[in-house]
Amino acid sequence: MTKQLENPFRPGAGHQPPYLAGRKEETEEFTRLLEQKIVMQNLVLTGLRGIGKTVLLESFKPIAQRDGWLWAGTDCSESATVSEDTMAIRLLTDVALLTSGVKISEEHVPGLGFQSPVTISSTNLTYDVLLNYYNGTPGLPTDKLRATLVFVWKCVEPINAKGIIFAYDEAQTLTDHAEEKQFPLSMLLDTFQYLQRLGIPYLLVLTGLPSLVVKLVETRTYTERLSKVLTLGQLSAEESKEAIVRPIASSGSVGFTEASISLLVKQSGGYPYFIQFLCREVFDIFNLQYSRGEELSVPMDALLQKLDNDFFAARWARATEREKDLLTIIAQAGLEEFGVQQVATLSQENGKKPFSKSQVGQMFVRLIDAGLVYKDRRGAYSFAVPLLNGYINRLFEADINRLQPRLF
Repeated sequence: MTKQLENPFRPGAGHQPPYLAGRKEETEEFTRLLEQKIVMQNLVLTGLRGIGKTVLLESFKPIAQRDGWLWAGTDCSESATVSEDTMAIRLLTDVALLTSGVKISEEHVPGLGFQSPVTISSTNLTYDVLLNYYNGTPGLPTDKLRATLVFVWKCVEPINAKGIIFAYDEAQTLTDHAEEKQFPLSMLLDTFQYLQRLGIPYLLVLTGLPSLVVKLVETRTYTERLSKVLTLGQLSAEESKEAIVRPIASSGSVGFTEASISLLVKQSGGYPYFIQFLCREVFDIFNLQYSRGEELSVPMDALLQKLDNDFFAARWARATEREKDLLTIIAQAGLEEFGVQQVATLSQENGKKPFSKSQVGQMFVRLIDAGLVYKDRRGAYSFAVPLLNGYINRLFEADINRLQPRLF
C-alpha cells in the first residue's frame, strides 16, 4: 500500500459507495413497479439514518431512465410544504427541468372553458409556461395542480416516454398544517391518486425515516394500499464483508486482514454509513502503518471515539438531562422496541428518580421531535438513530469509570 492510493470509501450523507452491497430484493421490487401498465402502486422506502435510503434511491434513477421513464425529484424540505401552493411549485419546478426542451403543439394549448386566460408564451414546456398554466386554471390549488400535470402529460406523451417518476428524499418532512388550513401532503397524495386513476403514468417514490409511513397513513388511509412499502434493514454479515472487500480489491491496495474485516463488520452493525466511516479511517491508518513497516492493527477504541464525536454527540445534545436519563434506562435494558408502561416500570427499578407513565409519554413526544425516537404503526417505540444504544452505553460506562474511587 502506498500513500498515493486514493481512499475508496465515502461516508458522506447520500454519497454513492464504491460498491452497493445487498439491496437486490429492493431493486427487483422497484423494477417490477416500473413494469406497471397502469400505475396502481407507488413506492415508499423507509429506514433509519445511515441505512442507505438515499444511495439506493439514486441507484434507482438510471434503472428507470434505461427503461424509458423520466425522473424528476429532489430532497424534500419543510419549506416545500408550508402551503398547498408551495407544494405545487415544488412539483412544477422539478418537472420543468425535464420538459423545458419539449415542444408544445397547438392541440395542447387550452381552449374554451377557462375562466382566466392562459397565455402560452413559449413554444417549449418551460417553468414559466407551467406556472402560467397553473395560475390561469380556476379552482383550488389541488384543481390547478391536477390540470397542470394533465397538461404536462399531453405534451410529453408524444416523445414516447414511458412515464414520469416523481422521487422525493427526506419525505418525512412533508406535513399538513390543519391549524392554518393548509394541506400540502394531502394534496400531493390526492393528486397522484387522481392522475393514476386517469391512466396517466406518474409514479410517486418517497423515501424517509420510519415515521414517514405513519404520517402517510394518518393523512390518507388509502396510502398503504396504493404503495409498496419497503423498509431497509441492516446488511447481512456477508453483504457487509462485500461492502468492505470489493472497494479495497478495486483500489489496488493490500487487503484488510480477516481479523480487521470481522471487527469492522461487527462494529458497523450492518449499517452502510458506519461501514464507509470506519473503513475510510482504517484505510488511512493501514496506509500509514504499511508505509512505516508496522504491523497492521485497528485502534477500534479511537475509531469509536471519533464516530461518537462526529455522528452521535450532536444528536445526543438535542435531549435534556432528564430525557438522557430516560434513554439510558432503555439502552441499559437492551431493548430494541419499548412501550410507555414498560419504560415507566423499568425506571422504578433503576435506583434513580423514577418516571411516571405520563412523563414517559410526554418525553417520547419530545424525543420524536428531536429525531431520537420514532413510533411505528403498531404503536411501539424504537431508537431513531442507528446504534444509539451502543453510544449511550459507552457514555454510561465512561461515567461509571469516572466515579470509581482510585485505589492508588
